[in-house]
Amino acid sequence: MKVLTRFFDGVVQRYLPDAFLFAIILTILVYLLGVTITSSGPMEMITYWGEGFWDLLEFGMQMSLVVVTGYILASTPVVKGFLAKLSRAAKTPGQAVMLVTFVALLACLINYGFGLVVGALFAVHVAKRVPAVDYRILIASAYSGMVIWHGGFSGSVPLLIATPGHFLEDAIGIIPVTETLFSSFNLFIVITLLITLPLFNRYLLKGADPIGEIDPSLWKEESEEETEAEVHQSVTPAERLENSQALSLLIGMMGLLFIGYHFVANGFDLNINIVNFIFLFLGLLLHRTPRRFLDTVGRGVKNAGGIIIQFPFYAGIMGMMVASGLSDKISLWFVSFATEYTLPIFTFLSAGLVNALVPSGGGQWAVQGPIMIQAALEIGADTAKTAMAVAWGDAWTNMIQPFWALPVLAIAGLKIRDIMGFCVMILLFTFVPIAIGFLLL
Repeated sequence: MKVLTRFFDGVVQRYLPDAFLFAIILTILVYLLGVTITSSGPMEMITYWGEGFWDLLEFGMQMSLVVVTGYILASTPVVKGFLAKLSRAAKTPGQAVMLVTFVALLACLINYGFGLVVGALFAVHVAKRVPAVDYRILIASAYSGMVIWHGGFSGSVPLLIATPGHFLEDAIGIIPVTETLFSSFNLFIVITLLITLPLFNRYLLKGADPIGEIDPSLWKEESEEETEAEVHQSVTPAERLENSQALSLLIGMMGLLFIGYHFVANGFDLNINIVNFIFLFLGLLLHRTPRRFLDTVGRGVKNAGGIIIQFPFYAGIMGMMVASGLSDKISLWFVSFATEYTLPIFTFLSAGLVNALVPSGGGQWAVQGPIMIQAALEIGADTAKTAMAVAWGDAWTNMIQPFWALPVLAIAGLKIRDIMGFCVMILLFTFVPIAIGFLLL
């Protein structure tokens, strides 16, 4: 374990470039693969890339707001106090890593956007409490919660195929969540990871090279609140409005009313938009005045730069993968030697490979779903398990894909090379319970 951990950490530290350069290299790789193994010509691949470049603008904005609104809410005195109090449960580096992993896993089971922000912010508070912990492993542990998200309540694949009118309904009908999220194989994988992954991440501490205590400048806080004296000095009508608690209370209550309406009308629908909405309006209320809120927004926006500039590149990669048929070829190659028994595990592996190139759960299902479901119907494999295999493959290789790590890294103040070596180890470990779930249950 120690040799493997140090090997992957050393290789990543030496050879893995910044996340933006990783996206550029991946773009060139997919372009060359498309030209080489599909019928698309060089200029066609360029066209697919350029035409797809802006297809993730809405999603990129959503993820930027995940970071900004999460920072806004976490910067309020109430939330900072709660996270600080919860972090007191960690007394040693090992306890710190286990606690952060468990909290991140639970949060990602509820919602992946919620989990990304909560895991990273909680890790920062725990690091302040236990400064002797390896900060890189602590943040990798916070990110490791993403390995479980597609088997949880925000999993796009199981929720989609349980919804009337989904695009594969004619082939497989409506598959209820009792056969996907609450199936024996999915519950086994989720429960096993909840128990074992905190222990495994703790074990990573033994294999890592010691780095000494954390540089406090990584999460040094700027002054966030005006003093009461400064507020009382507001003399112009504009300044009084900026420091008006009544305005924040009024708009904040409007937001809370809509949140209540949303859950009454839709049940426990915790999608990324409502998560951002909750974070935003709770932040408005808890910061108490528009001025304090806006000052925090200014600091939080700095964390979203990597997302803003990199997501269009991944949209371009997705455009090349889909339009050239490269993603189809990868999926069909795995299907070509699968049997009724092995199709779910090969589906999982193919989904993992495609996800490393096209990291988008809903988009990946639209591409891979028809191929894998058709194969399952032809050879008599379990369609619910096959669908969940796509979901778990999508979640699994998030561990080695910087796309989803960007919000976590922005909050933590680290680079992708700081955590990727440990994420590779997490990827290898989590393969075991996932494979057991699909092969034996």
